[in-house]
Amino acid sequence: MQVRELTISGAYEFTPPTFPDNRGMFTAPYQEPAFVAAVGHPLRVAQTNHSVSRRGTIRGIHFADVPPGQAKYVYCPRGALLDVVVDVRVGSPTFGRWEAVRLDGAECRSLYLAEGLGHAFIALEDDTVMAYLCSEGYNPAAEHGTNPLDPALELPWPADLEPVLSEKDRTAPTLAEAADAGLLPRYEDCLAYYEKLRG
Repeated sequence: MQVRELTISGAYEFTPPTFPDNRGMFTAPYQEPAFVAAVGHPLRVAQTNHSVSRRGTIRGIHFADVPPGQAKYVYCPRGALLDVVVDVRVGSPTFGRWEAVRLDGAECRSLYLAEGLGHAFIALEDDTVMAYLCSEGYNPAAEHGTNPLDPALELPWPADLEPVLSEKDRTAPTLAEAADAGLLPRYEDCLAYYEKLRG
């Protein structure tokens, strides 16, 4: 398992070995020893999510209140997508910055986003599947979002794709509006929670 820490703290890319043969292919997208060595604690899985999206679908930018937040370990078992992590933690040295990683069913690369980070992706092919391992279950009262088309963020959505968004995502506040409304997690709260998980 190859591990790469992104420039946004709390975000990691995991690339497992794949084993193709005449039957197809086998891989293990999540491997606890590699995860613990990188992140410093095991991944608590409280819920798994599964989405199927048509080409051009954008989901996000989603995040949850911290504590406890909702960490996500995501991979794409079918199709291809561009996965984006956005630092929405107020006070973070990389606040407002993003990184993008291509996830697809060929390499089975995964992305881990710690609690408090924003998550979004765009499907690059029809019938693209995203699988999520989530540290906490869905809690509507603690879930928030910012607009993935926020011009201030300049997220790397391909220009040749017509964005398909839910009404909720399309009308979500910009990052600045969410900050003004007090919706964003605080970096210091996130750091304290990460330390608690490592303890």
